[in-house]
Amino acid sequence: MSQPSPSFDQLQVLLAIVEAGSFSGAARRLNRAQSAVTYAVQRLEEQLGTALFDRASYRPTLTEAGRTLLPRARLIIDEMRALCDHAQGIAAGLEPELTVIVDAMFPMCALLDALRTFGVRFPTVPPRIYVESLGGASELLLNGTCAVGLLLSFSSEFELLQRQHLSDVTVIYVAAASHPLSWIEGPVPRAELRRHVQLVLSDRSGLTGTRDYGVLSPQTWRLADLGAKHAMLKAGLGWGGMPAHLVAEDLAAGRLRRIVIQSEAGGDDFITLPLCTAYHRDRPPGPAGRWLLDHLSEIIEADPARTTAD
Repeated sequence: MSQPSPSFDQLQVLLAIVEAGSFSGAARRLNRAQSAVTYAVQRLEEQLGTALFDRASYRPTLTEAGRTLLPRARLIIDEMRALCDHAQGIAAGLEPELTVIVDAMFPMCALLDALRTFGVRFPTVPPRIYVESLGGASELLLNGTCAVGLLLSFSSEFELLQRQHLSDVTVIYVAAASHPLSWIEGPVPRAELRRHVQLVLSDRSGLTGTRDYGVLSPQTWRLADLGAKHAMLKAGLGWGGMPAHLVAEDLAAGRLRRIVIQSEAGGDDFITLPLCTAYHRDRPPGPAGRWLLDHLSEIIEADPARTTAD
């Protein structure tokens, strides 16, 4: 017959003796008789097939085997406690995982600050972060892939989504320093813009693919990835709009230059896009998701500049 495996309780007794420095101290800490503590250790040593304590001195000291096995015992205890905490959280309605969809234009600094606190407050709820653009981000909320979203307001105007305004992101027009538009002094006439390829972010989902925002040239190259658009702009393959916070370093280093567009009636050389928090009306988030959205709103309300720079 195989020997029974050590129990969680026996490992807790082992750790209590090490921390208290004696069998009697461990008994007081665990509110048990000293004989029960001694028996638990004896059974543990029998099951492991080695002595864990040297009892020759006044205070028990770990043997070499005990010192070697103690880190594993601590790890098992920590994992068991985490398992129990996780199960209790799920039973109380806490999400086993929080899935978040973030639009690629969303400034990450506020989210990173919120996630640092989130990890401490909800250690049993691992976040899973998705990044998409435009309607592709909204689609992950609509189809249930994600529980909460940080989205552009204009690409999330669906009745099934519960939304709340969060902040705004500024989109400016830029081109590489080597691009012909960068050689023009002063505001660029719109007629000149139409002579050059404009790089345009497109919606891979098709939900908002028929809408164009800030498209000024009949010559367009369309991309579904904001990172690819950024790289192509720096390579001089076209001009286009980018969130100001994402190109601040490129502008400072001279890799990109801002294109100031010659004003027309009602025209401007930048676009302000509202951002919102969102979730599916039929699938409201649990405690962790609600906390994250509320905490993000508090962070941005206290310091709106966090949404304009990384």
